[in-house]
Amino acid sequence: MAESSFDVEAGFDRQEVDNAINQAAREVATRFDFKDTDTVIEWAGEAGIKLESVSEDRAKAALEVLRDKCVKRKVSLKALDVAEAREVGGGRSRIDVTLVTTMPADLAKTIVKDVKATKRKVTPTNMGDRVRIAGKSKDDLQAIQAMITEKDHPAPLKFTNYR
Repeated sequence: MAESSFDVEAGFDRQEVDNAINQAAREVATRFDFKDTDTVIEWAGEAGIKLESVSEDRAKAALEVLRDKCVKRKVSLKALDVAEAREVGGGRSRIDVTLVTTMPADLAKTIVKDVKATKRKVTPTNMGDRVRIAGKSKDDLQAIQAMITEKDHPAPLKFTNYR
């Protein structure tokens, strides 16, 4: 019987985040409470989002709209690392949101330790930015996936590279 495996990585679906940003920008443009605030929600580089408005409370309200759209698009809020609001000149306020794209080393170690503690016949391997879990039984691998999913980890985890 051949050995099967999968990888546990930190990440998100970029297309879904893009859709959430576009939906949030469209809603902010049409809502009455954002009228004449010139609020902007857009990509800022490869892994960042810029929210800018006339005041800090309007920028925070735009952030809540973005979070709501992310939840509806099934993007984990753990993928959003929100910075404090800051003044950018002209009385405008800006909030920078970076997207979590890598798994912290301590989280990878924790996952390996948790998998070993289950006493199932699987082999976890820490590969730096991801953890590969291999085993002969697909039932064991599915049980490990369920165990990892039900724990509350500080990063958005996804399962990839099924073999």
